[in-house]
Amino acid sequence: MRALPIMLMYTLSFLCCCSICLAQNEHHPIPKLSEGAKNILWIYVEDTNPWMSCYGDEMIQTPNIDELAKKGVRFDRAYMTSGVCSPTRSAIITGIYQTSIGAHEHYSSFSVWRGNEMETWDPNHLGVKTLPEIFKSAGYYTFNEGKEHYNFVYQSDDLYDRKANNGFKGAKDGSEWTGRTDSDQPFFGQIQLAGGKYPNPPVVVSPSEVAVMPYYPDNDIFREEIAHHYNTIGKLDDIVGDIMQRLKEDQLLDNIIVFFFSDHGSRLPRHKQFLYEGGIKVPFIMTGPGIEKSVVRTDLVSSLDISTTSLTLAGINIPSHMHGKDLFANDFHRDYVIAARDRCDFTIDRIRTVVTEQYKYIRNFMTDKPYMQANYRSDWGTLKSLKELYDKGELNEIQARFASDVRPAEELYDLTVDPHETNNLVHSFKREHAMELAKHRDILAKWIIDTDDRGRFPESNDALKAVLDRWGEKAVNNEYKRVSKLEK
Repeated sequence: MRALPIMLMYTLSFLCCCSICLAQNEHHPIPKLSEGAKNILWIYVEDTNPWMSCYGDEMIQTPNIDELAKKGVRFDRAYMTSGVCSPTRSAIITGIYQTSIGAHEHYSSFSVWRGNEMETWDPNHLGVKTLPEIFKSAGYYTFNEGKEHYNFVYQSDDLYDRKANNGFKGAKDGSEWTGRTDSDQPFFGQIQLAGGKYPNPPVVVSPSEVAVMPYYPDNDIFREEIAHHYNTIGKLDDIVGDIMQRLKEDQLLDNIIVFFFSDHGSRLPRHKQFLYEGGIKVPFIMTGPGIEKSVVRTDLVSSLDISTTSLTLAGINIPSHMHGKDLFANDFHRDYVIAARDRCDFTIDRIRTVVTEQYKYIRNFMTDKPYMQANYRSDWGTLKSLKELYDKGELNEIQARFASDVRPAEELYDLTVDPHETNNLVHSFKREHAMELAKHRDILAKWIIDTDDRGRFPESNDALKAVLDRWGEKAVNNEYKRVSKLEK
């Protein structure tokens, strides 16, 4: 009589295992190609802020980008999940927070780095398919003209039918969408553009014309850098015009959804790698058949929504493990967006931010490290200028904060009245600020657990050894002593 419960127990256990396997198989969908499937194109830009005329910036005219906005939807509050490329790109290409898949450390899981083969490294093997793999499974032709930089183990051939270097090739000689053997085959493509990294763009804006943000010193070095960024945007606009013209010539505009966005903000000191507005708030525009025209959306959007919306518009079901949402779903809404900063190159750090409709909360987990701790940009003109002026006592209170050796554990800003994030409200005596601080703390604490934020754990010895192998004596954080001792 006692055998029945035991058999029942094994049966239930078996069924449970089956259900888990089925759930895991949802990570590897085999979608079917729908009739009239739309082409999907990402114009994927590096290091660029939304300093464009369609975003209300009068310093430079961007007619081609403006035309995208006129014919589609401009998102005014689009946020990347990180302020640096490889974590952001790892998240978008999977539709999952980089912190949930162990891809949060910048340039991690690389066995070879700029020709240097790692003796030891920590491979991060994904348990899910990337977007290009899902598109390929659905019968799409996939291509990527340029940068990948994913913090996990992969083979480009598994993701892309065509892989090339950065830049638009003119859709000639098998490049971009012309590499398809069947012109009726739908494609999912990425064209990576240098954006803010263009070295010598045509000079349209001069340093004397620009406005300097209040958190930077108003000197020639910062004026030149700000003017340079405007000029890279001018160059970017020309290339966007070339891409759209070629799509028109190839009669593709009637069946293509174009996504235009940047991986993070400009290379200015408080922008790139950090979680202030200048680092994670980016230009994002969508246009194509079925997309409303001349629409401006001011609701919160995460870069993860680019991933899921791309699949939805292609007629592919969104895998259940993805964290993004369909931007055009009737119930689309975000109470908040999250972004994260972890190790960047050899600089060890951990920062998280919660952005809500009115406020931004920043949690600095490593207050023993200043904002401007040693990093690969330490000898750049803007960072050197900031540090030198701070040491001389020539910065005002706002400008001095980022250069200081002291960093607060928490920051809270009211973005509606303080868009430059200069007035930290953490110690405000007002009750509404205290309530918002508590609310944002709770959101972050819950998100860390719900999404399994792996940044709460230190990197492995093998991962740190790989960083030392890449950067040598530049890796000065105390965390590296752990593996240095092991080698002695």
